[in-house]
Amino acid sequence: MGDLWQGLSQAFWLVLSADAELVEIAFRSLRITVSALVLACLIALPLAALLAVRRFRWRRAVIATLNALMGLPPVVVGLIVYVLLSRSGPLGALGLLFTPTAMIVAQMIIIVPLVASIAHQSLRDLWQEYHDLLISLNVTQRQKIATLLWDSRRALLTAALAGFGRGIGEVGAIMVVGGNIDNYTRVLTTAIALETGKGEFALALALGFVLIALAIAVNLVIHWLGRTEREGAW
Repeated sequence: MGDLWQGLSQAFWLVLSADAELVEIAFRSLRITVSALVLACLIALPLAALLAVRRFRWRRAVIATLNALMGLPPVVVGLIVYVLLSRSGPLGALGLLFTPTAMIVAQMIIIVPLVASIAHQSLRDLWQEYHDLLISLNVTQRQKIATLLWDSRRALLTAALAGFGRGIGEVGAIMVVGGNIDNYTRVLTTAIALETGKGEFALALALGFVLIALAIAVNLVIHWLGRTEREGAW
């Protein structure tokens, strides 16, 4: 019990003193996850809007596939990206394996189905309200998509938040493709796993506190951007 309290006190001190290693790992995690989230949203949100407004033969199959991919084991994603980026793989010449770029790619693949599925639910409901109006205005497909994305921006922020939470807490895929290299690809989750295995509970707990703080901070920012409190939408 004494070791636990000692570890907690040391962890709080590392956070309060802004330990250099802790800050470096936290900013690297944030940079990688935000980059992956932005790229994922650029793919997922237009795809979700297209699935909402357009009817085509394989539409239901695509939606079902996206929903199924939400539960795709991250370590499998890491393995697929590893094979593609390894020296014997089709993209091996790019030399991206064990780099932050490879970690961004893996996180992006994990985030896209989640954001697209959540966004599609909101956009589909909004499309039912806007359908007759937009059809009567004879707008183009692109204008329909742009209108839906803009008018459902608050719901899409929630989808993005879910994607951020999935990405920032990921460990399996980025461990496989990033290698957990000190001062290069080590992020919060992989550092926690490493320090726990080494018995360095103080640093592991401090990293955990930062991870929780980041998740809470992003939630608060999303709610502030959505101005939900001011409009009584809680």
